[in-house]
Amino acid sequence: MIEYQHTLAHPVSFSGRGLHTGAEVSVSLLPAAPDTGIVFKRTDVPGSVEIKADCDLVVDVSRGTTLEYNGYRVSTVEHLMAAIVALGLDNVVVEMDGQEVPILDGSAQPFVRLIRSVGLVAQEAEREYFILDNTFQYYDPEKDVEMTAIPFDNYAVTVMIDFNSEVIGKQYAQLRNLEEFAEDFSSARTFCFLHEVEHLYESGLIKGGELNNAIVIAEQEVSEEKLSYLSGIFNQEVHKTGRGIVNQIRLRFENEMARHKLVDVIGDLGLIGKRIKGKIIASKPGHAGNIAFAQKLKKYIRQQKRLKEVPSFDPNEEPVLDLQGIQKIIPHRIPFLLVDKIVQLSGKSIIGVKNVTINEPFFEGHFPGRPVMPGVLQIEAMAQTGGILVLHELPDAHEYLTYFVKIEHCRFKHTVVPGDTMLIKMELIQPVKRGICMMKGIIYVGNQVVTEAELTAKIFKP
Repeated sequence: MIEYQHTLAHPVSFSGRGLHTGAEVSVSLLPAAPDTGIVFKRTDVPGSVEIKADCDLVVDVSRGTTLEYNGYRVSTVEHLMAAIVALGLDNVVVEMDGQEVPILDGSAQPFVRLIRSVGLVAQEAEREYFILDNTFQYYDPEKDVEMTAIPFDNYAVTVMIDFNSEVIGKQYAQLRNLEEFAEDFSSARTFCFLHEVEHLYESGLIKGGELNNAIVIAEQEVSEEKLSYLSGIFNQEVHKTGRGIVNQIRLRFENEMARHKLVDVIGDLGLIGKRIKGKIIASKPGHAGNIAFAQKLKKYIRQQKRLKEVPSFDPNEEPVLDLQGIQKIIPHRIPFLLVDKIVQLSGKSIIGVKNVTINEPFFEGHFPGRPVMPGVLQIEAMAQTGGILVLHELPDAHEYLTYFVKIEHCRFKHTVVPGDTMLIKMELIQPVKRGICMMKGIIYVGNQVVTEAELTAKIFKP
């Protein structure tokens, strides 16, 4: 059954103070086109910089998750990201006139209510999942953080925490599916220990911290002098002197701290960029471990995507064009004909094959002791293959020539040596206009990309 992407039915806005910056920030969640993903947009800077919700853009995980692009940041994104992921919102632009997402009550619940207040609409684009097909593990021996992901037909998260705290104790929380998130997890609030507060404040953080947007835990009795200092930080009287929750704030769940860590895990892993089908087990998680694990999973996704894009062919099958067929379309001849056959051909893409042998004439003078196919000839092989793509449907194709106009984004990633078989994939970037064609080319040897470039050529009849 096809699942479709979703966006907001209508825009929705809110405002509040950032936990660490203390700045008042206005935020608008806006509907977005299919395949936009989650994008943060800083409207308070020149050009309204857009920052993708991408784990590779994370630059700080000290007391929250911060993204940066082109020198501009958005911070404390994890609670909003958790609500977006859990409610099935695929495409949204988050406009902000400041750096930090408001902390509100310290949980994801206000974001859940905002999104639910306007609802979601399905879009005409299929939703893509990252379906775990292996078990993945991450371990940080210094912090004793362990993250594991195993195959599962839904999305489930289990979290275990142990801060060596007599107040918190060891806690456990389990989300069996995302439908449980709104009612059973979203209202779990962020927390910290009282002995951390002074250090955070003196480090220029928690400027927007209040006792109504975080659970503050006292592990031991606090002096009157320290209570007075803390009251100034929180802008309200701090009167708890024994162990426990400062000001005796009532917990929403007996295991609220573990549930909040689970919220953070969902929010941080949402920065992978794809929805997950798998079971996540996290022991002593924190933002640093969450993001490191997200980056590991994203790297695997990229590898799998590249493998899916690698063309293949059966050498026993009849080619679409053999050498004689190629020579009817383009004027090149041996030894400068660098395509042996065409194995796939459509209106927008083509795959050619070049078998590289030690008998190639260029090997005689190009590093003869260590033969390597010159990069310029690999680009020429791309150009010839691309020429076949744009000329093959013309009845008088042999009367035309294709000349280079521009080569861009050219990269040589691996050497090509005798014995290699090059698969040359060319795709039109846009339709041919006024004889100008723009193509993206990739050369594969086995599963490896060896060369890639964007080519622009002009077709003309001499």
